[in-house]
Amino acid sequence: MISVVVPTLGRPSLAVLLDALAAQVADLPDPEVLLVDDRRDSTGELAVPGALAAYTKVLVGPGAGPAAARNVGWRAARSPWVVFLDDDVVPDSGWARRLVADLAVGNRVGGAQGRVAVPLPADRPPTDWERGTAGLAEGAWITADMAYRRAALAEVGGFDERFPRAYREDAELAHRVRLAGWDLVRGQRSVTHPVRPEDRWVSLRVQHGNADDALLRRLYGPGYRSALELPPGRRHRHVAVTTAGALALAAAALRPLARPAVRPALGGVALAGAVAWAVGTAEFARARIAPGPRTADEVGTMLVTSALIPPLAVTHWVRGWWRSRTEDPGRAVDV
Repeated sequence: MISVVVPTLGRPSLAVLLDALAAQVADLPDPEVLLVDDRRDSTGELAVPGALAAYTKVLVGPGAGPAAARNVGWRAARSPWVVFLDDDVVPDSGWARRLVADLAVGNRVGGAQGRVAVPLPADRPPTDWERGTAGLAEGAWITADMAYRRAALAEVGGFDERFPRAYREDAELAHRVRLAGWDLVRGQRSVTHPVRPEDRWVSLRVQHGNADDALLRRLYGPGYRSALELPPGRRHRHVAVTTAGALALAAAALRPLARPAVRPALGGVALAGAVAWAVGTAEFARARIAPGPRTADEVGTMLVTSALIPPLAVTHWVRGWWRSRTEDPGRAVDV
């Protein structure tokens, strides 16, 4: 018996996922599909294809993010294996049959990850947002398609609901499962994760994730990226660029108010800070523009957001650090 848990906000992509599952449900032994409707105004009603209706139950989530919604799902599951799927993936042909094979593993295997493919444009280089989404294909233990033994989830307490976004909550869970002595493996099944349409300011909104990184650092120390198999970030560069810009602005603002003898020094500080900010911002913008399509719209967006991201990232990091300052590093999640 296998339970499939899908947290959802009712996006149109859910229908595509459910149609793909309906076409393969016969290949799953005694299947159970649990849809967790996590809309804040949830009615608990979602359209389910007829072939899947007999196996599907819709649960109402707390509207507190995917970690909390997945906890609602797995705790209601009846199966020894729980498979988490995001509501914007499409299981490939043969996914169900390969899933069964992926879960035929030893007793100490607590989880099995599926493969994720992100289709990118064939006629041009991908945009910054498309490249970011493509990174899911290399992500470790991401819940776009991740199966866990229910026993492993119960032992560690499931997802940590202090992570309110679809960001880091999956890698954090995988780390605790491994710390508990379970093995994690990669399977052969695969899903496709299309790049969803977004506006040009999406890179600013995702900076909220820096607050979650601050919580991870509090829980697991400075080496949390290595421990959780996370890619390297740019936080130190963002701090340097933001500091340089802040010094330039502060020195420029204080210069007219200072004694004449001090004004040249403040002018020098303002100039040095401005130059350092400009060089750091230009480097960041170039790193984002060079591999992209370099259209006027993309270049303009990268120039503006590359100036705004460093201070925004630092602000969210500080906010996350402040909120997590009293967290006990020895308590990763309430069990």
